[in-house]
Amino acid sequence: MQKNGTTNEINLHVDIAGVTLANPLMTASGTCGYADEYADFVDLSQLGAFVTKSITAASRQGHPYRRVAETRAGMLNAIGLANVGLEAFLAEKVPLLKKLQLPVFVNVAGATVDEYVAVAAALEGVDPIRGVELNISCPNVKAGGIQFGTDPAWVSAITAELRRVCRKNILIVKLSPNVTDITATAAAAVDAGADALSMINTFTAMAIDVEERRPVLANVTGGLSGPAIRPIAVYMVHRVYTQVARPAGVPIIGMGGIQHAHDAIEFLIAGATGLAVGTALFVDPACLLSIRRGIEDYLRRHSYHDISEIIGTLKTDPD
Repeated sequence: MQKNGTTNEINLHVDIAGVTLANPLMTASGTCGYADEYADFVDLSQLGAFVTKSITAASRQGHPYRRVAETRAGMLNAIGLANVGLEAFLAEKVPLLKKLQLPVFVNVAGATVDEYVAVAAALEGVDPIRGVELNISCPNVKAGGIQFGTDPAWVSAITAELRRVCRKNILIVKLSPNVTDITATAAAAVDAGADALSMINTFTAMAIDVEERRPVLANVTGGLSGPAIRPIAVYMVHRVYTQVARPAGVPIIGMGGIQHAHDAIEFLIAGATGLAVGTALFVDPACLLSIRRGIEDYLRRHSYHDISEIIGTLKTDPD
C-alpha cells in the first residue's frame, strides 16, 4: 500500500453519498438531542456532521421512568423515541441546527410506513438538513422500530417508499444487529435504494434488580450500547462492508461503543467511512475532539496524509 510523502498535513474529509464532511465524526442519534444540549461542553462545529435524535410526526413522551441504566461496560436505554415532534422540530430546533454550519442528518422514526414517509417528505429542502437516517432498528418500541428492520422484505419495502420522497436528502438506513444475518438486511436496503448504511443500533438486553427480583427498566428490556458491544459492531461493519457495501459503492457510518481514537480507527479499517459516537458522550462530551486528534496522530505516525488510505484496509490473509 502506497504511503504518501512526508507532509504533516492530514486530510480527514470523507464523502457520505455525495455529502462532504470535514471529518468522519458525528453524533449518534438518541444521545445528542438537537445540538443545544451539548453547546456548553463541546464545540460541535468541529464535527463532520450532526445527527439528531429521532423525530416522529407527532410528539412522543416515550416510556415511563426508569428508562436508563448503567451496566458493566455499557448502558441500557428504553427511552421510547421521546421527541418534540415534526412541527416543533422544524420551528424550534432547525434554527439551532443552522448555527452549527454542519451537514445535519435527521433520524426519522414512526409507527407506520406512512408516518416515516410524511416526516421524510417534510424534511426535503430544509436547510441545513442533508440526509434522513431511517430508524427501523430501535429495539424499544412495539409499533414501528425494530419490526421494520429485522425482516429483509420489510427493510426493502420501507426503504423503497422513503426513496421516493428523499430526492434532495440522502437516505441512510440504520441497521439492527438483532438479526440472524445482518448482510441480508443490508443488501435489502441497498437494493431498494439506500444511499448509505448506519450500523449498528443497540442490542435488545435486560438488567435485573436481584433484591427486588424485578427488571431495572420500566420497559423490562432496553437497548444495550457502549464499549461492551464494540467488537461485535466492528465485526458486523466488516461483514457488511466486504459482502454488500463495498461492491455496491455504498458508504457505512460505523458506531457501537466508540470512546477513544483506537476504537474509531478499528471501524475505519473494518470499512466504515463515517463514525458516530453516542454513549461515550454521557461520560465526556469532548471525547469527539480527542478522537479526531487521535485519528490525525495515527495517520501522521504511519506516514499517511489522507484518511481514505486506511478505510477498509483490514488484512485477513496470513502473511
